[in-house]
Amino acid sequence: MKFKIANPNMPINRFLLILIVSCIFISSCETKKTKPNNAVARVNDKYLTTDDIADIVLFKTHAEDSAAVIKSFIDKWIKEQIIADIAEKNLPESKKQFKNQLNAYRNSLVIYEYEKELIRQKLDTIVTEQQIKDYYEKHPAEFILKDNIVKVNFVKLPVNSTKINIFKNLILSNNPVDKIKLNNECKRHAVNFFLDENTWLLFDDLLKEIPIKTYDQETFLKNNRFIEMKDSEYYYLVNIKGFMIKESVSSLDFEKNRIVNIILNKRKLELIENMRESLYQEAQRNNVFQIY
Repeated sequence: MKFKIANPNMPINRFLLILIVSCIFISSCETKKTKPNNAVARVNDKYLTTDDIADIVLFKTHAEDSAAVIKSFIDKWIKEQIIADIAEKNLPESKKQFKNQLNAYRNSLVIYEYEKELIRQKLDTIVTEQQIKDYYEKHPAEFILKDNIVKVNFVKLPVNSTKINIFKNLILSNNPVDKIKLNNECKRHAVNFFLDENTWLLFDDLLKEIPIKTYDQETFLKNNRFIEMKDSEYYYLVNIKGFMIKESVSSLDFEKNRIVNIILNKRKLELIENMRESLYQEAQRNNVFQIY
């Protein structure tokens, strides 16, 4: 049998998908008058159509993969319908009363979508530096550190590098010109580096890059500012510019993003609560509901 391509500009994988579905349809032995024209499978009086499976395969998928995905989907649908029919016939009516649950589930979905759209349209997403600072100062108990944090300059070099002394002098310098030189040298010669000394890092994350062995991080940080060490492959230089010990109040800089999220979440909850209360009061004024 020949197939005519209605649109020569149609992507080839899309055409192949339609071709596969058409073959499944044509090969069907089902000839019931109630069968939809685009049916691809049937279980008793339920039909699976091309509309039901149109979105399950991306058009970029190879034809062989598309065929496999379609066959798997159809097989799964058939099995589910068979089981559903058996359950429908065998379960007593008392076990099949889902109206309340379905209504509640639908209501929750509708409310969720409405509230999401309300947030999208009405939420004030601007959080000022002063608002962040005010929240931080009013809620210090929320920002107790659970881990040690550090500010560092860190460079990881090949162990046989000939520029170790140059890097050592640059990483210990506070001269702005030397900082620029260090950044340029790192880009050319370092295996890894971190030079943003204004950003707080978890000390545990730094230890993933440096083979420091310590069972007392707090004592180590209090007694070490510059670390120089090597292993069989790499040479490590670390200049600790600052640190904070766990169980102390965290830095505002370290908590800034979290505070922004906290403020925005509080605004979302307040916006939704105000909306619900406003709608309730309006419905009450308009005699929309009664409590008997």
